[in-house]
Amino acid sequence: MSKILIRGAKVLGGEPQDVLIDGETIAEVGQGLSAEGAEVVEAAGKVLLPGLVDLHTHLREPGREDSETVLTGTRAAASGGYTAVFAMANTFPVADTAGVVEQVYRLGKEHGYCDVQPIGAVTVGLEGRKLAELGAMHESAAGVTVFSDDGKCVDDAVIMRRALEYVKAFGGVVAQHAQEPRLTEGAQMNEGVVSAELGLGGWPAVAEESIIARDVLLAEHVGSRVHICHLSTAGSVEIVRWAKSRGIDVTAEVTPHHLLLTDELVRTYNPVYKVNPPLRTERDVHALREALADGTIDIVATDHAPHPHEDKDCEWAAAAMGMVGLETALSVVQETMVDTGLLDWAGVADRMSVRPAQIGQATGHGRPVSAGEPANLALVDTAYRGQVDPAGFASRSRNTPYEGRELPGRVTHTWLRGKATLVDGKLT
Repeated sequence: MSKILIRGAKVLGGEPQDVLIDGETIAEVGQGLSAEGAEVVEAAGKVLLPGLVDLHTHLREPGREDSETVLTGTRAAASGGYTAVFAMANTFPVADTAGVVEQVYRLGKEHGYCDVQPIGAVTVGLEGRKLAELGAMHESAAGVTVFSDDGKCVDDAVIMRRALEYVKAFGGVVAQHAQEPRLTEGAQMNEGVVSAELGLGGWPAVAEESIIARDVLLAEHVGSRVHICHLSTAGSVEIVRWAKSRGIDVTAEVTPHHLLLTDELVRTYNPVYKVNPPLRTERDVHALREALADGTIDIVATDHAPHPHEDKDCEWAAAAMGMVGLETALSVVQETMVDTGLLDWAGVADRMSVRPAQIGQATGHGRPVSAGEPANLALVDTAYRGQVDPAGFASRSRNTPYEGRELPGRVTHTWLRGKATLVDGKLT
């Protein structure tokens, strides 16, 4: 593999430096590096980050290839600056056996746009009644370390306790979709003023908060790790903050859309805004931003949830829940966190690369931009502003809530172990 010199990039938003890639590795970082024998990428004014890591992606394959495939999903990831994604288990068949997780893992290896680490189901068929083959999935070629029934909550406290105890043996983590099912029967949107005015079934914040409270106490009781998926309310923030103050081993994620959008958008009845958990209030949005800034919320995860056109272009009640997010995540984080002064680019690297890689044990990702490290990198034109056009997405689906919206920032280059997967905004 030829050498690549990234010239004049602001590494983590700092002073301009040159970064020399030699093969799969960063060979040298400094100023005025020689370009002899190297392909030069002029990066003046751009920010260089470690390749992003998404702990919460739905790739849909096997079973729902009409929504997404491992190929199209990883191409979307590379377009957004990601070099590793964790693929959720709610496929058809469910990723609850070693065979299915190995299939997803192999597909990721074959396509090569980013590393794909499967997430194993906690329970057989996501049904919440019997533990899945957690040990077999961990011992498989996929080496699964994260387990989740995302899309459904592990609402049985005994099953959740057993899962936490089981994964403790090999340092795994259970990622919980916090949604008390009885409290959300028939729910269509956030419970509050807007739901009352629209006459739509309300999704109360306590349905999320009660499960988080239970699970952090279970994690403390058994001495295990729990991760909270797509945290969305101010109350949930306070519970996680309290749990961390007690030394409980809990981590949490927030999605880009919960950092920007509110339930006021549901007044349009546009199903593109229908998501699980639902869009919350302005108060919740501000609490989530502050919690991400102060580290109470550990990471940003996309919850990239592609759906075919017919599943979203219908009446609100019948529409599927979810939004695509891999290709717009960094722009939304720039808008909500960097341009508001809540995070600098080093903080973005921490929340979108370093910490998710640590939580998911993604070897070789989330590493410093320094000599000897794997060349997993993303180059960002932070001065760019443009309207989101889903027609140009690499994802097979187009269900973005940002269509026509102007957002800042654009990933121009992505490198996976020194191989360019995105060059000048175009996939290789």
